[in-house]
Amino acid sequence: MAGTDAGAARRMADALFIERAWRSRSSTRFWVLLVLAAVIASAGVVGDSTATVIGAMIVAPLMTPILGSALALVLADRNHLVRSALLVLGGAAAVVLIGMLLGWIVSPPDAFASNSQVSSRISPRLIDLLAALATGTVGAFALVRTDISDTLPGVAIAISLVPPLAVTGLLITVHRYHDAGESALLFATNVAAIVATGTVVFLAYGVRDGAREAGLTVGAFRGRSLAAVGAVVLLVAVPLTTGTVSVARDRALAADARPVAERWAAAGKWQIASVEARNGVVVIGVLGLPPQPAPTALRAALDRDGMRDADLELHLVGGRTHWCPANTDTCTTREAGRS
Repeated sequence: MAGTDAGAARRMADALFIERAWRSRSSTRFWVLLVLAAVIASAGVVGDSTATVIGAMIVAPLMTPILGSALALVLADRNHLVRSALLVLGGAAAVVLIGMLLGWIVSPPDAFASNSQVSSRISPRLIDLLAALATGTVGAFALVRTDISDTLPGVAIAISLVPPLAVTGLLITVHRYHDAGESALLFATNVAAIVATGTVVFLAYGVRDGAREAGLTVGAFRGRSLAAVGAVVLLVAVPLTTGTVSVARDRALAADARPVAERWAAAGKWQIASVEARNGVVVIGVLGLPPQPAPTALRAALDRDGMRDADLELHLVGGRTHWCPANTDTCTTREAGRS
């Protein structure tokens, strides 16, 4: 495997290390693109538009300081490592805040219960970590090898950085705190994977030698740094494993609940908009004209079909939400969006 020469090392450092000054070109480019990407992603999630969300992925510049953290880690450059890590954390917080702002303005009555962009980002699994590891490897590889740099737009689309943060902000505004944490976990998974694979690729391509030739700061790289990165990936994998099992159970529960819900809705000529399960809670969206079918009848129907242990959250048109706890025959009306 060919090493990295001084010119390539300098090019990578210039591309990944964002300058400290707020008015510098790299800093203003990062923050302007980040804010725009956050607005686009939040609007795409609210509108449930896949094309808009993909547009936000392409614009989002968060990959730069994340790979910059990996490069700084390999070079043992403490100053750039701290600066890149702070940019990742500050950028993530900014996207969440923008998502919260848009959520307060356009929060839907069903608290995003039937939004496919939200539901696809609140159940991270081990397969997401595997995809992130592969995508991070491609991103780092494309930076080291200029002959395949054309793949970077595809990497931007493949890795989900800004959209899960926007989902986190939006879900906070509707009090779905557990799901907001799950979408934040997806972001953390992708960050850990990019840093881990970036570190390995940069080491494998001898970036440290090229950086010394280029006159860059290169400290003593210790094995414990690599061990720490691996430990973070393993730490992220634990909740993802739990999530994988939970998702499988929820999918089975939703599949069992759908025909029961459809029979219940048909009696009142209502329409089932969505049926899903979240952490053992059956969440059903229903559309129709008054009079509404009785939520207690659906609760009883689920009990008869062996789902007595599952809580029921029923979202009706107009924003009303009925909560029917497991092992009871009563339902209460509560504020939409609470989980």
